[in-house]
Amino acid sequence: MHQKWPWFLAALSGFLIVAAGAFGAHALANTLSPRDLEVFHTAVRYQAWHTLAVMAVLGWQGKQALRGQRLAIWLWFAGMVLFSGSLYLLVLGGMRALGIVTPFGGLLLMAGWLVLAWSAWRQRPATS
Repeated sequence: MHQKWPWFLAALSGFLIVAAGAFGAHALANTLSPRDLEVFHTAVRYQAWHTLAVMAVLGWQGKQALRGQRLAIWLWFAGMVLFSGSLYLLVLGGMRALGIVTPFGGLLLMAGWLVLAWSAWRQRPATS
């Protein structure tokens, strides 16, 4: 099973995590309020953990493909965009109205974990 796009997006997300983390630590440390800096770092942290989770599931899928793994990966990508992306824009762009999107991203992240749990519990091999 060819996984070009998920690996590409995970690598791109990893790059963005390092860039955002450095940007937050150096360029934003003296310009944002402590609360906004905390929100920014929350976005980086959630993106980092879910990028690592995507990579772990991609590796697992290479050894044992199960139904639901692919769905969990795409739910996490969508969740990262909505959760972390809305927090980045909220803090950096002053788009406070985007705060309403953040919980939907969080729900997608949680849904990815539930789908993965269900996939592991059911242990039904995926078919290509």
